[in-house]
Amino acid sequence: MHKSSLFPAISDDGIRSRIAFAFLFIVALISTARSLIHMFAPDGGANSIAGLAVDVEGGANLIAIFAQWGASQLLLAFFYWLAILKYRSLVPLMLLMVVIEQLLRIAVGLLKPVVAGSTPPGTIGSLIVLPLALVALLLTLRGEPENA
Repeated sequence: MHKSSLFPAISDDGIRSRIAFAFLFIVALISTARSLIHMFAPDGGANSIAGLAVDVEGGANLIAIFAQWGASQLLLAFFYWLAILKYRSLVPLMLLMVVIEQLLRIAVGLLKPVVAGSTPPGTIGSLIVLPLALVALLLTLRGEPENA
């Protein structure tokens, strides 16, 4: 049998918190859906979801940037799914990534606010996800893992 050095053997497949695990599962679902919308929707969700004008000069570039952003989001979602399905010992690290992503999104939003017809869902979403992700992360850092 050939050992993979890219994906090592499972060292700990226990779940430290079912609530935190369920939260990461929901984040992975939303991240996957969001990334696919950004990549494959005709406007990348820029207008239809975020309310950004794409029928202006440079609108096609905005749509292209949304699609590229979707590809990055899909990569992140892939790692969430990897932790959920195979490497559960990485769930705390994935939750830390969720926390950092939300902090960065909020900071960038303050530095460079989005001007749109309505508040984009990600603006409000980050304010909701950040405290939930922090609680989920803290739940995974206490206690011993239980086998699922």
